Amino acid sequence: MKVRAYAAYEAGAGLRPYEYEAGPLGPDEVDVRVTHCGICHTDVGAIDNEWDYFSYPLVAGHEVVGVVEAVGEAVDQELLPIGRRVGVGAIAGSCFRCEWCLSGRQNLCPRKDDLVLRGVRGGFAHHVRAGDWRHVQPIPDAIPSAQAAPLLCAGATVFAPLLTHRVRPVDRVAVVGIGGLGHLAVQFLAKWGCEVTAISTTSDKEADARRFGATGFIATREEGALRAAANSFDFVLSTVSADLPWDDYLATLRPGGKLCVVGVPTGPIAVGPLGLLPGAKAVSGAIPGSPAQTRQMFDFAARHGIGAQAEVFPVARADEALDRVRRGQARYRAVLEF
Repeated sequence: MKVRAYAAYEAGAGLRPYEYEAGPLGPDEVDVRVTHCGICHTDVGAIDNEWDYFSYPLVAGHEVVGVVEAVGEAVDQELLPIGRRVGVGAIAGSCFRCEWCLSGRQNLCPRKDDLVLRGVRGGFAHHVRAGDWRHVQPIPDAIPSAQAAPLLCAGATVFAPLLTHRVRPVDRVAVVGIGGLGHLAVQFLAKWGCEVTAISTTSDKEADARRFGATGFIATREEGALRAAANSFDFVLSTVSADLPWDDYLATLRPGGKLCVVGVPTGPIAVGPLGLLPGAKAVSGAIPGSPAQTRQMFDFAARHGIGAQAEVFPVARADEALDRVRRGQARYRAVLEF
């Protein structure tokens, strides 16, 4: 199958048409005709080569919604019949043989099929191939495709820590950053039953944060606002790609509290031992969840009416959409429609 895609031919370049031959379909693989693909900050970072890692041409995109067009011989066709609406996220396959896969943590597989790192086979294309059908997610009817696409990375990334860290409905929590990840995290935590405080640099997004379910708001540029929240939270989720005063955020945790980082700071995460050890606090990171956790996320989102607030762009305007994400202007996710 010849795949029509849209690639950056050099770092920071606009997208141009690109074609490649997908080759024979493997026994566990699934071909999906793309209808929508979310744009994540990671996609922009890959196109711009922020981490000095990627080669070009590069086809980004890892929040794919579309319909099943072809399946390998080993695929469960009751779960994934031809024509079914499905999602393919950042992790599109794993080995299913290592200790991580066999323990249900396929997202930690060292041989996982990572759409972000695929080079020319990402989701900014009319078709995408998932490496293993068990990572392809049926999309609930209740969630429109444009709202569902960002759930495949942003949603799966902020929802998994609720399960992994056993966040309780009685917990008091905070979400740092009301952006692509943060606006979903607030919705999930509010429907989870938590008392949610949104944290942003200014009060510009306070009304939106409260609309998403936050009952408290902290604008960190207001003198003393963050210090006033000391010893307030059981769980803090940082969704921002910025360096923060990490000790100040540790101070907002109650004893035994956890700071979970899902954004990608530009520098080291440095904390002082006296802010961490006496209160038995913890700092952790997170990535998109396992297939089972992602399926739970979709079920929870459908039940509670949770979806991404998305700006939808036809693929012909992909460069405009990328630039809005690059400038932090998207409210709150940009999605391409094919």
